Amino acid sequence: MKNAAIDPAEQPLPTATQDGLARRFSDFATLGEALDYAAGGTRGLNFHDPRGTLVRAYPYAELRRDAQDQARRLIAAGVKPHDRIALVAETGAEFASLFFGVVYAGAWPVPLPLPTSFGGAQHYIDQLSVQLESCDPKMLLYPAELAAMAGEAARLKGIEGIDWESFAARAAPDAPLAQARPDDIAYLQYSSGSTRFPHGVAITHLALLNNLAAHAHGMELIDSDRCVSWLPWYHDMGLVGCFLSPVANQVSVDYIKTEDFARRPLAWLDMISRNEGTTLSYSPTFGYDICARRISSQTRATDRFDLSRWRVAGNGADMIRPDVMQAFVDAFADCGFKASAFLPSYGLAEATLAVSIMPPGEGIVVELVEETQLSGVPQGANRPQRFRAIVNCGKPVRDMLVEVREEDGTPLPERAIGKMWCKGPSLMTGYFRDDAATAACMADGWLDTGDMGYLSDGYVYIVGRAKDMIIVNGRNHWPQDIEWAVEQLPGFKAGDIAAFAITTPGGEETPAVLVQCRASDEDERTRLREEIRERVRSVTGMNCVIELVPPRTLPRTSSGKLSRAKARNLYLAGEIKPYDIAA
Repeated sequence: MKNAAIDPAEQPLPTATQDGLARRFSDFATLGEALDYAAGGTRGLNFHDPRGTLVRAYPYAELRRDAQDQARRLIAAGVKPHDRIALVAETGAEFASLFFGVVYAGAWPVPLPLPTSFGGAQHYIDQLSVQLESCDPKMLLYPAELAAMAGEAARLKGIEGIDWESFAARAAPDAPLAQARPDDIAYLQYSSGSTRFPHGVAITHLALLNNLAAHAHGMELIDSDRCVSWLPWYHDMGLVGCFLSPVANQVSVDYIKTEDFARRPLAWLDMISRNEGTTLSYSPTFGYDICARRISSQTRATDRFDLSRWRVAGNGADMIRPDVMQAFVDAFADCGFKASAFLPSYGLAEATLAVSIMPPGEGIVVELVEETQLSGVPQGANRPQRFRAIVNCGKPVRDMLVEVREEDGTPLPERAIGKMWCKGPSLMTGYFRDDAATAACMADGWLDTGDMGYLSDGYVYIVGRAKDMIIVNGRNHWPQDIEWAVEQLPGFKAGDIAAFAITTPGGEETPAVLVQCRASDEDERTRLREEIRERVRSVTGMNCVIELVPPRTLPRTSSGKLSRAKARNLYLAGEIKPYDIAA
């Protein structure tokens, strides 16, 4: 159904960028207390249609009233403190009021993903079912248009499933709201990793608000800041960084839905340009990449965009690529975009969100690391030196400690590459009802992030995920290096390639490289295979199994990142079928 045109006379006015409410950086005991305070001002959330037209302004005062009504409906439905309430996290006022309604009821909101463009209805039902099994909720609430899939997942798990329009139509009889304590769980967050064995990250009010304060201090928020976001609310950067942080730090936000960004990426930059108060916006690397690629086919970007007020262009959630950042600067510098606006960061759901943030104004800083330092193998006499540019992800946020350790836990000195560990009050209490998984990554108050990196002059540098490392003949190889090598060939881009290790019939470990290929001619495919094989060999010195696969084959996580582990599993199970090689 098409959206009806909005009568200009009925066009809502956006919430204020600035008001008279004194700014507080998340110095509250609970998330509910943070919304109570924000409701005293005139800032709030603003929801836009696919073309960037404002369709709903939602001041924090209105959000608070609606959330407290939602809390009373939940209490009337028998919801008790510490119950889990699963919510399909569609960007909009309904989810926002339900999320805070669950908080006011003393229960734990559990944001769950929307369906992706691949996998089909059954895949989504299966995904929801596994996560519902994990979090064991009292009920599942979802948009009406997802009733067939979400309702079926709820039915399979024997829990109540109801669309949120129907739930909002229920009475909200007066009832005392819960009084949460700082060490109570505020919400469960499912990371964007495995959907088969999900881990619900349990975050307390204390942990959340500590990280949100660190987030505000790290970005050096000022009273005139305003945010634009397209990030999904079922991922930590969207949920925590671009929904909960604005509430707790009293910032107005303008949203377009993630699926609208996917269809029209430049609508993101249009909104930043049109909204004169916009100074903050975050994206993973691929968001900047797709915009730079999209504008490269157009002319006169200066006639369309004004990015001169964009003070903090945050970057996180995946490996930060300096070549992509440079391409974005090249594409939009004439529109007023400043390279110094880039603000690299590093974080993960298990630390609530932020572990490190680059001081504003320092931009993208890289160090060239020789590949033998990454692999831990001495440089061969007959092998030329090769370097990889590693992006500086900033300094540990306030109250966060970061160490780099060997596999046995021994701390390493600066510039030595090892496992990244962090410690601070914003760490999770653990994985919900999974003591074994918690014990596997937490010890003595420290969290094993699962990432490899090093420290240099107090700054954090991330080189890759430990579990993604490819070990061949005792040497460590990063899949990003192999994927990057292929991306340099014409016609390929980030996300088209997945590299991982397999075992050959002879029992040897070897890299396999899956490459999404759009060529239909078999001779062209044969040529591409050889070109890719030679390119990978020239960069890494390895012979790899090269498989060309159809477009849109490689799986992604709920936040849009390539899932190498899932690609490997599907390939080995025969569910990813490469093009046949001509005899």
